[in-house]
Amino acid sequence: MKRERCAGILMPISALPSGEGIGTLGEGAYAFIDFLRDSGMKIWQVLPLNPTNYGDSPYQSCCSNALNYYFIDLQLLVRDHLLTEDEITEADLGGNARRVDYGKQFTRKIALLRRAFSRFDPESADFKAFVSQGNYADFASFMALKCKFGHRAWEEWDAPYRDYDERIVAAYLAENRQEYLFWQFTQFIFLRQWQGVKAYANKNGVRIMGDIPLYLAYDSVEMWKYGDKLFRVDSHRRPSCVAGVPPDAFSEDGQLWGNPLYDWEKMKEDGYAFWNGRIRACLNLFDILRIDHFRGFDRYYAIPAGETTAKNGHWEDGPKEELFADKRDYDIVAEDLGVLDDGVIRLMDRVGYPGMKILEFAFDGSPANEHKPSNYRENFVCYTGTHDNMPLRQYIEDLPAEYFDRFQTDLTAECEKLGLTADLTSSVSMCRTVIRLAFASVAFAVVIPMWDLLAMGGEARMNLPSVMSDKNWSFRFVDGDFTPVLAGFLKDLATATRRV
Repeated sequence: MKRERCAGILMPISALPSGEGIGTLGEGAYAFIDFLRDSGMKIWQVLPLNPTNYGDSPYQSCCSNALNYYFIDLQLLVRDHLLTEDEITEADLGGNARRVDYGKQFTRKIALLRRAFSRFDPESADFKAFVSQGNYADFASFMALKCKFGHRAWEEWDAPYRDYDERIVAAYLAENRQEYLFWQFTQFIFLRQWQGVKAYANKNGVRIMGDIPLYLAYDSVEMWKYGDKLFRVDSHRRPSCVAGVPPDAFSEDGQLWGNPLYDWEKMKEDGYAFWNGRIRACLNLFDILRIDHFRGFDRYYAIPAGETTAKNGHWEDGPKEELFADKRDYDIVAEDLGVLDDGVIRLMDRVGYPGMKILEFAFDGSPANEHKPSNYRENFVCYTGTHDNMPLRQYIEDLPAEYFDRFQTDLTAECEKLGLTADLTSSVSMCRTVIRLAFASVAFAVVIPMWDLLAMGGEARMNLPSVMSDKNWSFRFVDGDFTPVLAGFLKDLATATRRV
């Protein structure tokens, strides 16, 4: 990966301004790229582009390679004469500019996409070629059946569809060809719009960093079709153990994610073909790829199925560097957060990927804290926080008095080491100080979440892990957030720290 000093912004597609109830690949995406360009930013980091499932999390998708049709821009479909302005207006996709209403996206946006498909020519040469490539055949088959059974999880489908049988599925799809083609259409249109956005970003000197979740949802096409080939399952194709992380200082029960775990021994037999294809597909979409929960490739935490907390799990070996032996020159960032032991450190050294440092973890009074900028090496991407952390302003304002004093002392000391002056006047000024510290660090790349650049509070939190809430994944920005003043601040900061 290029090690040029640079900076960027974490901005989920879902959070972009738009009049369609959710961020899309239309005008808002292009305007944000203009903002990045004017700010001197070189990286746009997005969250996974996979369709969301129960809970609306992009890290719990029904398909590892499918693309989120909620992000399709409807105004571009008007331009293509597949929808009208009135149809979009009448649909009412959400009246709150600051929140995604996923219920309306699920019912009303999909209905609009179906209407657009009814006016689309499925016999066009480019679409027929797209379908014949078969890249999204599994997704389209799965979704066609999911609709047949009222969007219930595959394990609740009627026999004989519950247990994948190629002949039975093929017969159903032959009788319901239009439904299958509709779901192919969602992927075709998404990719066409995405390619336009990415080309515009690259033309303006912006590289897009994508995100690949380590695990998949139980209610996924992979579990339905390939369950006994990819995952650790029992004779009934139910997970014998599930994913999570052990108890720590932040959670006495740990985190019980519930995702099925991979059968790495079986995957090894075909040279990890599933993961090779998955990474290759992502790098066709993005310029840089962030791999979530990278430590799981060294050792992963296995929790017996049926447990109600993560307390009784245990660590098992993953594929380690063997999976990445032929990928060392890929543009990959490894999310190496969490419980780090000698094995993870050894894996990171051998693959050579940049790791991540989080400034919200840095100011604990320990001189040896690896997240303190004075302890960095160059091969890292520095963040104020991630999508799972509380916004920086909320973090500062919620600190108890004794921890707040320690935070201020540590922040001041770190600034002095990097030749900066800490402004402790307010929580907003402290946010700006932490951002300046990130930019001044030796980490070759800095990525700041948009909510931290705006010094937003708890209302802007993207995700509270292990909590089911309509506040997760739903916060959005409005046009007025992207001001010339903010662009100027970033451009001056990037110039002063040699990141342009």
